[in-house]
Amino acid sequence: MNSALRWMSAALIATGVSAMWSSHAFADVKIGVTVSATGPAASLGIPEKNTIALLPKEVAGQKIDYIVLDDATDSTQAVKNARKLTSEDHVDALIGSTVVPNSLAMIDVAAETSTPMISMAASATIVEPMDAKRAWVFKTPQNDILMATAIAQHMANHGVKTVAFIGFADAYGEGWFKEFSKAADLAKIRIVANERFARTDASVTGQVLKMMSQNPDAVLIAGAGTPAALPQKTLKERGYKGKYYQTHGVANNDFLRVCGKDCEGTWLPAGPLLVADQLPDSNPVKKSALTYKHAYEAAYGAGSISTFGGHAWDAGLLLQRAIPLALQKGQPGTQAFREALRAALESTKDLPASHGIFNMSANDHAGLDQRARVMVEIVDGKWKLAGD
Repeated sequence: MNSALRWMSAALIATGVSAMWSSHAFADVKIGVTVSATGPAASLGIPEKNTIALLPKEVAGQKIDYIVLDDATDSTQAVKNARKLTSEDHVDALIGSTVVPNSLAMIDVAAETSTPMISMAASATIVEPMDAKRAWVFKTPQNDILMATAIAQHMANHGVKTVAFIGFADAYGEGWFKEFSKAADLAKIRIVANERFARTDASVTGQVLKMMSQNPDAVLIAGAGTPAALPQKTLKERGYKGKYYQTHGVANNDFLRVCGKDCEGTWLPAGPLLVADQLPDSNPVKKSALTYKHAYEAAYGAGSISTFGGHAWDAGLLLQRAIPLALQKGQPGTQAFREALRAALESTKDLPASHGIFNMSANDHAGLDQRARVMVEIVDGKWKLAGD
């Protein structure tokens, strides 16, 4: 090889090494996000999408890219989004989706591609029972049983002996009925009606008449977002005078707007974020909840805060804690990095977030305890911190 060829060969090798090193040092961490920004769950998904825009673009010296898609509250589209994000965009982690059916549908994709996934939906079935697939899945909202127990205890404390249940005709409603049944039994409260409705229904008159025929002391509506207002408005219209309870699935201002005066006096459990300003200074979640509240309202206006956006914020916090640890084991874009990221998420301890303090483990991929809930009453069209 003559000297010119040797020089060219050496230059090419040096260039290749330099490029490889540059890629190694500056590879972006890619986070794929699917939210229900349109469709029946839009009032939940929009603040989540807004919150993703507030997450840091760099962690531990690595640039973070967020690829955000809308699944329109459709589980088939959520799966398509997850497959695109993992197979075409080669993301290192998934955040999503907004609702339970979508999140459950995405589990197979996360497991097949060995991609850690953080759901923003509530049902415990997303992370339980733990198995090889769910080992890749985490979630930020409170488990149904944590909130159902708070409702049942509040009912018992206020003399409720019988309750009628109406929930979504999907995994959210089914999960809530299962968990609330356990909590009601322990509190010696009898469920006298069990009805369902679709997120897109325009009328629930038949279900409401059946419930009212049992003369229950209280009604629990297990819905999420603005569709959960329909049973309550119908019950009011039909003259039901008992106590009203909703789940933490309605904890946003759009629900207040749609339900209006018909929701006055309603009780629900919620994450501390909903009433962060009203929490005593001794509450361990107050500081971290206010951090998110101030960041969101600085970007989107006073009073714009939503508890559902908080679930996206908390997903971001979990990743911010986990990414530096994962970088010690592998580089973004590799299976080694995804595996290390999953392990780091699972080892999260004492992480203060907008809804609670996260302590994950191999058997607990939700990681929240009683510090992640408060009881709230709707008074004068506003959220008011209540006692148990």
